[in-house]
Order: sequence, then structure tokens, then C-alpha cells
Amino acid sequence: MNLVRAELERLSARRFVQLMVVLLVLAFAVTAATTLAGSHKPSVSELNSARQQATEARQSMEATFRECLARQGGALPTEDGGMYLPADCSEIDPVLQDRLPIAADFLPGVFTFAEQAEPLLYFLIAFLVLFGFLVGASYIGADLTSGGVVNLLLWRPRRVTVLAAKLGTLLGTVLVLALLASVAYLATFWVIGQAAGLPGRLDGDFWRSLGAVHGRGLVLVLLASALGFAIATLGRHTSAALGAFAAYAVVWELGARLVLEIVDAQKSDLFMLSSHIGAWLNGGARFYDERLCTGSAGRNCDAFYTITWEASLLVLLVLAGGLTAAAFAVFRRRDLI
Repeated sequence: MNLVRAELERLSARRFVQLMVVLLVLAFAVTAATTLAGSHKPSVSELNSARQQATEARQSMEATFRECLARQGGALPTEDGGMYLPADCSEIDPVLQDRLPIAADFLPGVFTFAEQAEPLLYFLIAFLVLFGFLVGASYIGADLTSGGVVNLLLWRPRRVTVLAAKLGTLLGTVLVLALLASVAYLATFWVIGQAAGLPGRLDGDFWRSLGAVHGRGLVLVLLASALGFAIATLGRHTSAALGAFAAYAVVWELGARLVLEIVDAQKSDLFMLSSHIGAWLNGGARFYDERLCTGSAGRNCDAFYTITWEASLLVLLVLAGGLTAAAFAVFRRRDLI
């Protein structure tokens, strides 16, 4: 317990951590201020006009769907008269759409919490992932560079215990900070929606969807923190984690993706970490690859493929867990001086 308390004091006293917390608060404040300045409480006439436009948009979708069914059944000529109609009318079936037009879609300059909460939460998760990665890397990297780990081992000469205490303190602190930041962040925008916008439809489905995204985001934040910690431990310096991140982004996400495009590799997104991150956060992801239909004589070839959240989580766990296990194995045997 004394070791964890000491590590918590060391982590909170680091200037880089304090700077990142200040930047986190500053980013939140700028986002909230910008949203507040760009929103207003809609008048009764604006709401009525928006509802009318939403109703007309839904009616137009239904009319287009009925026309597609009529042409597919031969009741109308096959010429579309300039209007695109898919071969499979279910693609434009209003009942099967993710969402239908609502009044908020026709209220420019009005912040609607129910519509904007999830995109705003993705922004928060992205910042917290960066926060966790950088803090995790600098926390252990600075101690290894300055000799702080050696001094700590003189007091507690158990390498695995010391490193585990550091990692556990890091993950616990980042989790608590992420939870507090999430509550403050979403509460701020909820108040903005009530005072200078619209709350929207805040039913059970909305909160369940938002909670699922938030939970998956917290897992990603913790994995990023452990990843930064592990890479910095292996490289014995904070810059090792930063260099590894930059090298992966340039060499693989950009360079390898370009090479895979040139050689006409199928399902190239399966090999990209960014694809698995997106699939995990969204509960799955669907990608289009026209190469899947190369040489296919059928007109109804399906050029889409899916990455499930289970597969993506496994990839992320293997990557973060493998590097963390390697960091512990190397730290246990390596000369620290």
C-alpha cells in the first residue's frame, strides 16, 4: 500500500501530467464555449417549420421507396427519369434506415444534445487515448532515464512488484480521471442543450447507446495507457513510445496501406490497427472492397466485409497484453544502470 501511495504521489507531481490535465480542461472549455456561442434556443416558429420539413422529408423517402417497388414489379417503366433507384429497394426502405429525418436536422445553429452527444463523446475518447498513451510513456520513461527506478528498487528490491505498482497506479489514475472528465464533459453539454439548445429525445435507447460507446472508450483508453507504458519500458525512454507511434503511423498506416492498394490486396483494412480501433468503438465496422467482386459474373456480388468488435478487441488485447508482458520480462532481467 505504501508503494502504491508513493507512486500516486510521484505521478500526480509530474509536471507533464499536470500540463496534460490543464490541456484537457482547456480543450473541454474551448469546445463548450464554441458550442454555446454557436447555439440558441429555437423559437416556436422555428420548431414548427423544422417539424414540417422533417415530415416532408420522411414522406419523400416513403414515396421514393414505393416508386422503387413499383418499378421493380414492372408497374412503372424502368427508366428512372434522372432519379437513382437501387436494384435492391431495401436499401432505401425507411423502416430499415438507421435513423429518419427529425426536426433537429432542420434547425441550423441549434445544439441538440441527443444528436451531438455521441460525436462529442468520440472527441473526448480520442483526447483521453492520447492523454493515456503520453502519460503512460512519460511516467515510466522519465523514471528509467533519470535513475528514479534504481532509487526506488533500493527501497523495495522487487522489480516485478515495483513495475506492477507503477502500471496499476497509472491505469487506476487514468481510469478515475477519465470517469470524472466524462461526467463533467457530458453534464456540461447537457446543460447547454437545456439552456441554449434542445435536449432531444433522451430515452433508454439513447443512454444505452451512449453508455456502450463510453464503456468501450474507457477500455481503449486503458489499453493505450498500458501500450505507452510498455513501449517506453522496452525502449527505456519516453521518446521510444513516441517514435514507435510515429513510425507505425507513417510506415504502416500510410506506407503499407499504399503498397497493399498497389498490389490489389483484398481486405487490406483487416491489417490496419485503426480499422480495429474503429470497429471496437462502434461495435463493428463494415468496409467496401471492389476487389472482392473481381472476376465475378454475378451482378449481385457483395463487395462489403465486416470486422466484428470481438475480433477487434482480441487484436487490441493481444497487442497491448503482449507488449506489456514483454516489458515485464525485459525489466526483470535487464541492467538498469
